[in-house]
Amino acid sequence: MLVKTYGSALQGVNAQTITIEVNAGGEVKVGSPNKHMVGLPDSAVREGFHRIEAAIKNNGFKLPWVKIVVNLAPADIRKEGSFYDLPIAMGMLYATKLLSEGNLEEYYMMGELSLDGSLRPIKGALPIAIQARKEGYKNLIVPFENAREAAIVNELNVYGVKNLKDAIGILTGESTQAPTFVETRDEFQHNQRKYEADFSDVKGQENIKRSLEIAAAGGHNVILIGPPGAGKTMLARRLPSILPHLSLHEALETTKIHSVAGKLPESASLIAQRPFRAPHHTVSDVALVGGGSNPMPGEISLAHNGVLFLDELPEFKRTVLEVLRQPLEERRVTISRAKISVDYPASFMLIASMNPCPCGYYNHPEKECVCSPVQVKRYLSKISGPLLDRIDLHVEVTPVSYDELTTFNVKSEPSETIVKRVVTARKIQEARFKEYEQIHCNAMMPSSMVKDFCAIDQAGNNLLKTAMQKLQLSARAYDRILKVSRTVADLGGSEDIKMEHLAEAIQFRSLDREGWAG
Repeated sequence: MLVKTYGSALQGVNAQTITIEVNAGGEVKVGSPNKHMVGLPDSAVREGFHRIEAAIKNNGFKLPWVKIVVNLAPADIRKEGSFYDLPIAMGMLYATKLLSEGNLEEYYMMGELSLDGSLRPIKGALPIAIQARKEGYKNLIVPFENAREAAIVNELNVYGVKNLKDAIGILTGESTQAPTFVETRDEFQHNQRKYEADFSDVKGQENIKRSLEIAAAGGHNVILIGPPGAGKTMLARRLPSILPHLSLHEALETTKIHSVAGKLPESASLIAQRPFRAPHHTVSDVALVGGGSNPMPGEISLAHNGVLFLDELPEFKRTVLEVLRQPLEERRVTISRAKISVDYPASFMLIASMNPCPCGYYNHPEKECVCSPVQVKRYLSKISGPLLDRIDLHVEVTPVSYDELTTFNVKSEPSETIVKRVVTARKIQEARFKEYEQIHCNAMMPSSMVKDFCAIDQAGNNLLKTAMQKLQLSARAYDRILKVSRTVADLGGSEDIKMEHLAEAIQFRSLDREGWAG
């Protein structure tokens, strides 16, 4: 008897429908295996026969000794992982007539079986649910831990089951289990502003707060340079609290990436806050940008629509930092293998921090640096010029004085106040770029648009020319200064870029100034 069940294969952050065809019947030669699987399965899929057989037996069913052929179609797509256990098991139960009631054609299902028949959570439940709805299916069966994640897709009945018996009960109609329901919009809005860190905790550092406000308003990349203990990491971790709320579309896109990577918390639904990823400096190229034999998203994709924080930037391997250059420009990363090419989104804000020299006290107002000029130059040269050019704001972080630390009657401005100015500036940019689908903030402007949207008068031209010649800036740095000055003007509510806006943007090129390389 031939039976068909339906599941999905993950390709990047999307899913593709897979038809699992199970045919049971025919004689089996003595000494020959009675189960065969075709359709380009990997080892984890093929090994599923052993898990499935044990799970079926331990749930009170006895498979007859007949020839069973499983085909995973389309056959030209490689099937990877253990997620096909549940649809294959159901196909085998119906094909061997151990089950007869129920309408398999209406169900999409995925799940990994344990030997006792319990189901383990899977990766990519959200894109699988989206594909099921797109294909017109009304019901989806997934492991219990993935139910809330999949249930954010409307017009789809999502059943979270704990074991094989629960899944059989839903298919045969014996179970009275109701579909999982998630009030997506209410839950999303409730969790949007739950940030543990707030700018109200920061004493002093007003100039650094200002630079991060500019970065948040225009989506610019930032590098913080300062001695140990000056507050670089503390300030960086508070950046997400002043970024605009995720839109529902951005939240869905971000959740899909984390779902495919298996990074969603247990029983989670929609990611409501902008992600903040802070990989250790020992991270590899593949872990940062993604890849592997079975391509998976890396840290830059997990930071999509959020912040990627690289602490102690010079300690990262040079090769790791250089692979960042293209994603920073294109806001996506393409991973190519012999038989597959996968695109992952990677539109993130980069915030990096570093000491100015090996000892950490170069240019310190009070402590003396013990490094030689050669050591300082060698240390700074670990960050390549092309990478620095892609960072819009170079910010010097100075230590907080004792008086500022012990002043308790002066309250710092909270993130809630700062984010209102940021959102106002972002709305100006959205109106400016409403005709451009892929551009949402000033940092995303290509060079061809800078001339039109960042026009400056003759006095501004003279100031920028002097800065370019003195600091020996590249053409890319020229564009960065104009983009930052456009953001400063937006924060000030000005339609034109004025001299003071341009001057403030120029001062954020610290590493281009004389004296920083020894």
